[in-house]
Amino acid sequence: MNAAVATSVFGAFMVATVALGLLAVRGRGNRGRDGLAEWSVGGRSLGTVFIWVLMAGEGYTSFSYLGAAGWGYNYGAPVLYVVAYMSCGYAVGYVVGPMLWAYARRHGLVGITDMVAHRFGRPWLGALVAVLATVFLLPYIQLQITGMGVVVSTISYGAISLNWAYFIAFAVTTGFVVVSGLRGSAWVSVLKDVLVIGTLGFLACYVPMHYFDGYGPFLDRLVTEKSEWLTFPGHGDSGLGQAWFITTSFLNSLTVVIFPTTVAGYLGAKNADVLRRNAMWLPAYNVLLFVPMLLGMAALFVVPGLVGAESNLALFKLVVDSLPAWAVGVIGVAAALSSIVPMAVFMLVIGTMWGRSVLSLVPRWQQRQKGAAQTVVVVAGVIALVLTYTAPNTLVRLSLISYEGMAQLLPMVLLGLMWRRLTLLGAMAGLVVGVGVVCGFVFTENDPVWGVNAGIVALGANLAVALAVTYAGPREHDDRPDGDVLARDEPGERQETVESREPELSGVGVSEASDAPAGA
Repeated sequence: MNAAVATSVFGAFMVATVALGLLAVRGRGNRGRDGLAEWSVGGRSLGTVFIWVLMAGEGYTSFSYLGAAGWGYNYGAPVLYVVAYMSCGYAVGYVVGPMLWAYARRHGLVGITDMVAHRFGRPWLGALVAVLATVFLLPYIQLQITGMGVVVSTISYGAISLNWAYFIAFAVTTGFVVVSGLRGSAWVSVLKDVLVIGTLGFLACYVPMHYFDGYGPFLDRLVTEKSEWLTFPGHGDSGLGQAWFITTSFLNSLTVVIFPTTVAGYLGAKNADVLRRNAMWLPAYNVLLFVPMLLGMAALFVVPGLVGAESNLALFKLVVDSLPAWAVGVIGVAAALSSIVPMAVFMLVIGTMWGRSVLSLVPRWQQRQKGAAQTVVVVAGVIALVLTYTAPNTLVRLSLISYEGMAQLLPMVLLGLMWRRLTLLGAMAGLVVGVGVVCGFVFTENDPVWGVNAGIVALGANLAVALAVTYAGPREHDDRPDGDVLARDEPGERQETVESREPELSGVGVSEASDAPAGA
């Protein structure tokens, strides 16, 4: 009976989610070149509220319900790095977001692969970055499939097997993103945020009262019996000390602003001021992250002895143990939507990168970029699903280097867009060294290394090599003016929504894009 009630609630909300996505794109054109921009960046017309909920949705994933509680259960204090890097990242985004938005708007670009190809005048470079970014994003899709699958199986009280739950997660999200694109994700983010804020607010009050008679007794037991969880490096021999915390927070706060999914959110804004307001308000959303972290530590006293992957279910074990089935279903929907929204954006970004920067290099695909992107979305989802079944540990291993690997694009993207002297050879040499170093550390299980995040060490090597090769080698000849090459957030630039002009970035697309007037 409990399983039937909870799964019925879940099923009703999933139908509502797909319907909301369809409603979001009703009446939206699918006209030629406009089609990809409308699908991938919402026609560059999303306002403050939609951008806020969309980007908050990207940051609040199934990790927030499962991983954050699991880290709180296993380690304690080190999990606070999530709040630290996201809050600092929003501050960096206040400056970087409008700059990237203006650059993409000026040249009709729809992602970081476009930006890199345009900056260095090499369409093949966009394809290379698309392949590399896909390798680092696929693990996130797999982890969201796994997270949503675990939620579905748990709230059904085991009636739905994990294998079927994984397939449900894939099918719902793939169908949703192919049809609705970024605009649909933004609309569903509103529903997700209402449920997330409501359910976590309720659990923050209910769990301490139900199990400990209030926060006072709970915190007293935590300080008295589990004090190791409240200081660095946390519980156990994790190696997650203060140096690791600082370097990880710093690295991730820089990386998050060039993460392809973040950039998709930037480019969906109707003007740069939306992004500035968004950066000021987004840190408030991070307050919610304290709830699963704290409840994960509360689970230490209620369901002790969870080990390995079981610790990720710490929060849901409290929910299933103490709440009626309909409430379990509602909380499960909130957690599932926390997988669907970011997974949809991950898949959309991969599809856009390949449709725009890889497949568009093939002449017969140049006029069908949206269709190509939607095809890639399905393929990427299928690959992640198959590997979830057949080789889950492979992608879980790759997920360890996702952020650290993406960080190695920082010199090529951010430095390249602000400093014209950086050469293509220097950027490529630094990227190869950085990715090689970070993979070496992670796959030999030396992360953290010397007490710090391995990604920061790799980024240091990356930057050093990029600068050395740039200064040692010849200057590159490029006749384009600085305004066509570098990204600047000009205060006087008009901030209206981009007009329906999307230059093709294939073949001679770079020169076409550079000819687009700043006011286009």
